[in-house]
Amino acid sequence: MLSNSESQIFNLTASEYQCLAHLNLYDSPGCTGLATQAAAGRHLQVTSNHQDTAVEVYLCEDDYPGWVSFADLGLLQPATVYYQAATLAETEIKKLLPKVIAFAQKAMEQPNEYLWGGTVGPNYDCSGLMQAAFVSVGIWLPRDAYQQEAFVQPIQLSELVLGDLVFFGTPKKATHVGLYLGDGAYIHSSGKAQGRNGIGIDVLSEQGDAVSRSYYQQLRGAGRVVKSYEPKRI
Repeated sequence: MLSNSESQIFNLTASEYQCLAHLNLYDSPGCTGLATQAAAGRHLQVTSNHQDTAVEVYLCEDDYPGWVSFADLGLLQPATVYYQAATLAETEIKKLLPKVIAFAQKAMEQPNEYLWGGTVGPNYDCSGLMQAAFVSVGIWLPRDAYQQEAFVQPIQLSELVLGDLVFFGTPKKATHVGLYLGDGAYIHSSGKAQGRNGIGIDVLSEQGDAVSRSYYQQLRGAGRVVKSYEPKRI
């Protein structure tokens, strides 16, 4: 006789599923550390890799992997239409950037805290806020800051315009990202360790407050979103 967990796995017969509600994806089968979140409506594929309490999946829109608890499998339904990536020209993306900025600013106005793995609000991590802001107008970015840095078109800091992304971290890797607002300012979600706990606005300058100066010392560079992400695993 199949165990309850095995029965749940064998009931997953479709090749693609859609989220009926916001869903947490975890970084391990123990389901204790949040990897990312999937907003209602997102598509995912279930892999054959499963443990006693969770099954490994990946999100279709950005190829991001994670683990879904068996307890949350009821939040999935077989997709009636498979995910298809939208193709947007750079000129179309440019026209949408004011709405991307407006999304981030509106998110800042809501009570929020920094949440590692947060992408659905009100609590975001840095790259989760960027992904959510851009997808609000139909533009997909990869999930993590270092992936977003590799995805965008590199630009010089002197070329920054509204809607560009600025990256921070170590010489080896981007670990933080913000959205440029013009006049040296950018909006981002940052944690308590950096002096904030949620979404705020800082400046790219040694003359800013302690938080701005701390991030400025970690500044890696900038990039421009010129396309929407196209999944490699579909």
